[in-house]
Amino acid sequence: MIVVTGATGNVGRPLVQALAEAGQQVTAVSRGITPVDLPGGTRHVRADLAAQETLRPALQGAGTLFLHDGGAGGHGLDPRAVLDVARGAGIRRVVLLSSQGVITRPESPSHGGVMRSIEEAVRESGLAWTILRSGGFASNAYAWAESVRAERTVAAPFGDVGIPVIDPADIAEVAAVALMKDEHAGHTYELNGPAAVTPRQQAAAIGGALGEPVRFVELTRGEAHERMSAFLPEPVVETTLAVLGEPNAAELRLSPDVERILGRAPRAFDRWARRNVEAFR
Repeated sequence: MIVVTGATGNVGRPLVQALAEAGQQVTAVSRGITPVDLPGGTRHVRADLAAQETLRPALQGAGTLFLHDGGAGGHGLDPRAVLDVARGAGIRRVVLLSSQGVITRPESPSHGGVMRSIEEAVRESGLAWTILRSGGFASNAYAWAESVRAERTVAAPFGDVGIPVIDPADIAEVAAVALMKDEHAGHTYELNGPAAVTPRQQAAAIGGALGEPVRFVELTRGEAHERMSAFLPEPVVETTLAVLGEPNAAELRLSPDVERILGRAPRAFDRWARRNVEAFR
């Protein structure tokens, strides 16, 4: 059996679906999960990675764990405690969804430091492991959904600075392969998109999916900082703006790992936009 944490998220949901379609027994774990979120036959357990003891019922009878911090960057997570519980429950292999920031922004506590400590815990856990370092998610564009629905407008800084974002469904497909095949144990993969894409191009792709224009409004760095500070701590805001406005060579490098594992190129942003267009109507 395979346990998937973060099972209702942008990666977890398609991962559970992919594993179920491959005939795997799956336990889906999330803080707010319900059976309606899941494919038929999938076991569901509510648990919180920050409260390790709640994981024990989810891990019963399982041998493999997909570990994801749920998108919170790992803050508040004690990875060694989680892995101790997993090992004690009989887990033999773990696949970790990490961040490209471990190598692209190693000096940043918010982008590199936290995930680096989680990676170290996984490598030292005594379990077979695979680490997936993801770039920015295409699904971050959901942040524009409200303004697109209301005004057909996307507002963002650095309108003509592109970075290679990745479709979460591609991450899920790679994770499914890593969870099911022993040959990926001991490997670290970098996952990002097929090409750099700018915020202006993303707005145009959403408009193309809708079949009507979406206006792009470029924010100044200061305006973006003010908006982001309403829901993110200052170090995260500063590093995020640096990534978006001044990506370094490592952040712009296109990884071959998705194609190497799946036998096809990663999906472009416009495909993600077409598949998720209902969120923007």
